[in-house]
Amino acid sequence: MTDHGTRLRAVTLRSALLALLISILWGANIVALKLGMQAIPPFWSAFWRMLISLPVIGIWARAEGVQLWPRDDEWTAFLVLGVLFFCQISLLNMGTYLTSAAYAAVLLNSHPIFTSLFSHHFTPGDRLSLARVSGLVVAFAGICLLFFGKPEARLAPQPLLGNLIATLSACFVGVRAVVTKRVAQASDVTRLLFWMLIFSIPLFLACAVSFEPMLTGPLTWQPLTALLYQSFVVAGFCFVFWTRLLRDHSPGVISMFAFPTPIFGMLFSAILFSERLAPLLIIGVAAVVAGILIVARAGARENAAKQRAEEISEVV
Repeated sequence: MTDHGTRLRAVTLRSALLALLISILWGANIVALKLGMQAIPPFWSAFWRMLISLPVIGIWARAEGVQLWPRDDEWTAFLVLGVLFFCQISLLNMGTYLTSAAYAAVLLNSHPIFTSLFSHHFTPGDRLSLARVSGLVVAFAGICLLFFGKPEARLAPQPLLGNLIATLSACFVGVRAVVTKRVAQASDVTRLLFWMLIFSIPLFLACAVSFEPMLTGPLTWQPLTALLYQSFVVAGFCFVFWTRLLRDHSPGVISMFAFPTPIFGMLFSAILFSERLAPLLIIGVAAVVAGILIVARAGARENAAKQRAEEISEVV
């Protein structure tokens, strides 16, 4: 039976503007990461960010009345997700360190492509249709253009390697999304995120102590502000209000507002780092965004059709 008491509300102008604001803030996340790593190396950056984010998520959980201590059947899943999260963030930080913020932002935000591919194989009922495959082809073409792009040397010490690592990070986001979807069916998403941070923090600290100095440059207000932005704005504000939007409105509709994120990332990099927006970069971004949009719209139509069919079968 359909629970008519929990029907999703229509997206209002206020909700749409909030979703767009979150997309803009997400777009600045990679740029802030790049700015912070001018003084704080990759593993230390990840460690401090997660350590600061942990109480933010804890306060949110308490405000929502979420029980943070895992059930007996959740420990293994949370541990696996914590390790996946560690791998994904480590790759993201290393990739962003080696390539430019604009390229890293676009390549990371290609993760819906990998999510669709993995979900096709591991999520029952989520098969790729012809329309979604066509979108993936367009998006992959954009990734290929970006992958071999050459950002300015002052912003990217090893661009090809950095682009590869950033793409691998997006791949890990896809894997994590599929696993999270399964786990979240029986677990609270806030509790899940809280324990992902707890399990990943010691791993970031161990790698930081083993492989990096604490600082590679003077800790001025710029890298410090960038670190706090990632911790409080992205992990705090964005997570809290995006979760509320997904709770109150259709996830398929709300997710559409996330597509400009790589565009905003590219623009913020151009503003803060004076990064030149090469024609190849712009074409690649357009292809990635267009491909992901095609995949998402096709998926939303398919889900809507399935929901209507289920409602009709209930009536009959």
